[in-house]
Amino acid sequence: MASRSTGRQNNASGSTGGAGSAKPGPYRGPKPGGSGRPSGKPRPGRPASSRPGAKPGEKRVGGPRPGGRRDAPAVKSGANKSDSKKFRPRKGQSGKIFAQERGERRAEQHYRGPHRPRRPRAAPVDRLDVHDPNGVRLQKLMAQAGVASRRVCEQMIEEGRVVVDGQPVTELGVRVDPAKATVQVDGITIQTDESKVYYAFNKPEGVLATMEDPEGRPCITDYLDPNKRERIFHVGRLDVATEGLLLLTNDGELANRLMHPSYEVPKKYLVQVRGPMEHGVGAEMKKGIRLEDGVARVDEFRLVDSTPGHLLVEVTIHSGRNRIVRRLFDAVGHPVEKLVRTEMGPVRIGSQKQGTVRNLSKVEIGQLLAAVEL
Repeated sequence: MASRSTGRQNNASGSTGGAGSAKPGPYRGPKPGGSGRPSGKPRPGRPASSRPGAKPGEKRVGGPRPGGRRDAPAVKSGANKSDSKKFRPRKGQSGKIFAQERGERRAEQHYRGPHRPRRPRAAPVDRLDVHDPNGVRLQKLMAQAGVASRRVCEQMIEEGRVVVDGQPVTELGVRVDPAKATVQVDGITIQTDESKVYYAFNKPEGVLATMEDPEGRPCITDYLDPNKRERIFHVGRLDVATEGLLLLTNDGELANRLMHPSYEVPKKYLVQVRGPMEHGVGAEMKKGIRLEDGVARVDEFRLVDSTPGHLLVEVTIHSGRNRIVRRLFDAVGHPVEKLVRTEMGPVRIGSQKQGTVRNLSKVEIGQLLAAVEL
């Protein structure tokens, strides 16, 4: 018994057993007031050999580990939401993390967010005569006029398709005065002055082509919106019995050029006459027929429909003389039964109902201005 206790004491006292075989000191159990397990209750499943100085088969007595550290309790998933943010991948890095988990390698890519490549610095636009510092940007003015979206208008400017007051503009920073500048896109003038209005009126039969009538007969004003304050007038005339397209505007220069014979703006009519019609009448009207005020002719003549006793003919004429279509058909022996104007230049009556007034589109206005070189 003495030898066994002596050996235990020698083993516990740290006596040297050989070179390089330092042995730890004795285990003295938990300190008073410690938070370890009570003495005599070993930790279940913990072999004694896991600590220095323990004999085989000996179980470790409860208490804190050497150094005073304890096992930290496991934190449940989602217990602290702030901890989960630490493990979220940065923008653009999720694909890289997943690739690493699959054993792949990806080149380093730094996410810089959505951006548009910067344009090269443009030349100063102050050198251009058409530039007005207090005006509106040219691409914005074009977009408001209905040419295209602002981005497409910018491309048109850079491609050299836009002309301002006769000067080609390729810089995007140019500003112009909408009330003074004349802007053309592909040779077509766009309307930039918002104070000018353009309407298409489908005149019914029996309505006077005038804004007012002292005798109280139906006129154009009866079909206009009374809330609109623009002072407008009609372009040309249609007699009382003629139906169809009549342009209304407050643009005096456009109206004068549309009615001037030198610009030869074509007008198309549907004419109903008595039939049958002799062969060669169309060629005769194209060649020209002498009337009391001179020779008159049609530009186009086409037979549209034929019914017993009636013919429907389509003619195109650029002359603006009074009742010229009716007088031409009277001269060839086919008096007009019904007359409808369907087109005037690029503007068509289409499916517009009789007695209605509509705004011309931006495209129609531009084509109309181009037809009279404005």
